[in-house]
Amino acid sequence: MTTPSSRARRTDHRRRAVGHSGGRRAPRLGTRGRPEESRASILKAAVAEFAEHGIAGARTDAIARAAHVNKALLYYYFKDKDALYEAVLDHVFGGLRARVMPALESDLAPRQKMLEYVGAYFDYIAANPRFPRVVQAESMRAGTASRRMQRVAKEYFRPIFRKLSEVLRSGIAAGEFRAVNPMDFAPTLVGIIIFYFSAAPLMKMLMKIDPLSAERIRERRAFVLEFVSAALFR
Repeated sequence: MTTPSSRARRTDHRRRAVGHSGGRRAPRLGTRGRPEESRASILKAAVAEFAEHGIAGARTDAIARAAHVNKALLYYYFKDKDALYEAVLDHVFGGLRARVMPALESDLAPRQKMLEYVGAYFDYIAANPRFPRVVQAESMRAGTASRRMQRVAKEYFRPIFRKLSEVLRSGIAAGEFRAVNPMDFAPTLVGIIIFYFSAAPLMKMLMKIDPLSAERIRERRAFVLEFVSAALFR
């Protein structure tokens, strides 16, 4: 026999369960009812797994567990591990292109444009410090003959390099930059930014500091901008 108070408790529980969804329970993460959130969670977990173990050692059950979804849902969005890895590469490099291209395509003077580009590149990697390990693992594993790397180079590297080369040539012609070869400058700049984050675990062990702390990241960013300025600007 139910009492008025027990019925009230059940009613209150049902109200809390449906929330503001108009009488229907909101889809949970890990269901097909929240595709964008579920897919983003899977990609985030996949970046960590691929960065740690590479594509050969990465396990989809570990990715699903870290993303708080079941494997069936993971395979609903990504048909297999290779497809998930391709999506991770697009996530990493597509995000980089979206971050740095506005700086390279801006109407700023060459000197300011370069500083904006370097700062945007640094900030993107600082916000995603696992990304360099994913990139390096793919480069070392497959090399330039890799179908994946050829696609990544065509879709992401070449547009960025082309715009960066234009900025360098413009700055040199205006007398703002030293005469540098883009073929040398571009990989050197990437190395200055990327290596710090790739080596962060080793630096933490050897130097007894946290190289990824907010204070250290601010100091490193300022150093990179100053270093590039000293190396490039007249």
